[in-house]
Amino acid sequence: MSIQKGDACPKFSLKNQFDQTVDIADFLGKKNMVIFFYPKDETPGCTKEACAFRDSYEVFQDLDCEVIGISSDPVDKHDKFAKRHNLPFQLLADTKRQVRSAFGVPNNLFGLIPGRVTYIIDKNGIIKGIFNSQTDPVGHIKNALETLNGLNN
Repeated sequence: MSIQKGDACPKFSLKNQFDQTVDIADFLGKKNMVIFFYPKDETPGCTKEACAFRDSYEVFQDLDCEVIGISSDPVDKHDKFAKRHNLPFQLLADTKRQVRSAFGVPNNLFGLIPGRVTYIIDKNGIIKGIFNSQTDPVGHIKNALETLNGLNN
């Protein structure tokens, strides 16, 4: 079962590209968050999506928002991906797909490719927006910014 708008953000901790444990609870009550699940580092759509979040990163920061990317790739692959594309946000390694499962992120294309879903979470840890599109990775950035602007008005 997937989480819906109005639900609480599942609690989790994962390793980032620097091999440091990131606990989502550290952000709750302090920052808005955009958590985007993506299929795989260095694939065309995922690279476009990550770079689009990078290019808008300052706007997200101005909205008091932490951007976090999650895929099942390991820490070392995230490190290379982040360095190659100058990604300023954390990439978390969900190698066992437990967090993906906790959020209920669906698989696409006959279950072969992990889904691409973005969640907007307010400072209280409540899901305020969900955007699911395997084929429009860049549209997630626009949708996330619109939702965040609505939170701050």
